[in-house]
Amino acid sequence: MNIFLSASIRGGRDMLSTYIEMCNYLQENGHDVLSWHVADPELERTESLLTEQEIYIRDMEFLEKSHCVIAEVSTPSIGVGYEISSALQRGLSVLCLYTPQTNVSAMILGDKRITSKEYRNMDAMKGEIDSFLNSINKS
Repeated sequence: MNIFLSASIRGGRDMLSTYIEMCNYLQENGHDVLSWHVADPELERTESLLTEQEIYIRDMEFLEKSHCVIAEVSTPSIGVGYEISSALQRGLSVLCLYTPQTNVSAMILGDKRITSKEYRNMDAMKGEIDSFLNSINKS
């Protein structure tokens, strides 16, 4: 399955190790993570070589080729919100994951088209991903 992984870049990279874990888990389970760059520790350096328009075009092309979106939303990010909204407009299934005590936007939690799940550790996060992907495969 082609998966668009969405996570904070300019909003903050404090959860990079989580993004790497998510990306690796998806790839190890045979999925193609089109936006693997969100888990790249060198991302800020490599993206500095691109214009904002090039980044936008690349990400929208990835979104167009994706079967679903998995977003880590613990770190607020306007870009992640934009990608989620764009995915919903395209009719894609969206999973938003967040850690406890996170102040997730009501716009995310209140939209019933979005599957929003809290996770306390990496195993729980992987379980939520599996459950989400299994539900997509069944439909």
